[in-house]
Amino acid sequence: MPLYRRIPKRGFRNPFRKDIAIINVSQLNRFPEGTIIDESLLIQSGLVRNVGDGIKVLGKGLVDRPLSVKLEMVSRGAKEKILAAGGSVVEGA
Repeated sequence: MPLYRRIPKRGFRNPFRKDIAIINVSQLNRFPEGTIIDESLLIQSGLVRNVGDGIKVLGKGLVDRPLSVKLEMVSRGAKEKILAAGGSVVEGA
């Protein structure tokens, strides 16, 4: 029997998976009021090291100041919290 059939195969790596950087709403509190948050600002601040296939904001935590978020992906919960704090959300920017 050939060697490649004798060696055990382990795991599976999906070649079509997307590598998305995750940011929580509570992490946005480090920015001052009225800041426009986009990919370049998140990379400069060190919250995101590698953008990969995009950045997504999730709704864990609270935001206590109005911020303007311009990212491609924002969860429903994060969007509600940002709007409730007086901010704005532009998706697909």
